[in-house]
Amino acid sequence: MSRTRTVRRRAADASLLAVAAAFVLPLAWVLLSAVDPHADLRVKAPDGLTFDNFDAVLTQDITFTPLLNSLILCGGATALTVVCAALAAYPLSRFRSRLNRPFLLTILFATSLPITAIMVPVYALFVQIDLIDTMQGTILFFAASQLPFAIWLMKNFMDGVPRELEEAAWTDGASSLQSLTRIVLPLMGPGVGVVTVFSFVMMWGNFFVPFMLLLTPDQMPAAVSINEFFGNRGMVAYGQLAAFSIIYSTPVILLYVLIARRLGGGFALGGAVKG
Repeated sequence: MSRTRTVRRRAADASLLAVAAAFVLPLAWVLLSAVDPHADLRVKAPDGLTFDNFDAVLTQDITFTPLLNSLILCGGATALTVVCAALAAYPLSRFRSRLNRPFLLTILFATSLPITAIMVPVYALFVQIDLIDTMQGTILFFAASQLPFAIWLMKNFMDGVPRELEEAAWTDGASSLQSLTRIVLPLMGPGVGVVTVFSFVMMWGNFFVPFMLLLTPDQMPAAVSINEFFGNRGMVAYGQLAAFSIIYSTPVILLYVLIARRLGGGFALGGAVKG
């Protein structure tokens, strides 16, 4: 029995190492290629350390303007998503109705719709209402596309806040909106953090939506401008692509670190599996 357990343990360790390698190798390629003057598709030690790749991409047109556009799009859409999700999840969590479950199942179904299936009617609609090639139109669509899953997550986190705390606030004269903003949301801080980070990350890496809805090059986010490193006839500036990828990933990492530190270990999806 002990020998069988040892074999199983080693097989499990080998499987975990293989999965870890699948995540580590791409990251290692990005880090090494960013400082390699002769970077290619291979994961190898740099021929010589250089920061020319960073110097080449740290320009207004290549990095700074696209990153600013990304922050405006994703930041605005994330804020709108979190606010709307909290307002929509509150009645679903606090008031019982026979329509709650069908509504939540409809929301869950909406999260499974591929974005490519709805882009053609959305594009036609945006043309008619003059929202095409506008930052506000893209922000609205980003928020709408992330809202179904955000409501689902927010509702399950909200279920973990005792209703008795709100009833005590209502006794003191607080309204439902006041109890939501002053009691429920502060107590479900980890849930709000999870929804914020999840929504921001999903929008930050979205290439297809801004590529379709934005036409002016000056409004393109970094998720679209990264395509400029893939030249014609298969030529790719691998070193510059790796350097830009590191810069492009920094805001997401900083957001996660800041929220995780503020929540102090409570940053988990525990509330999302309730109910």
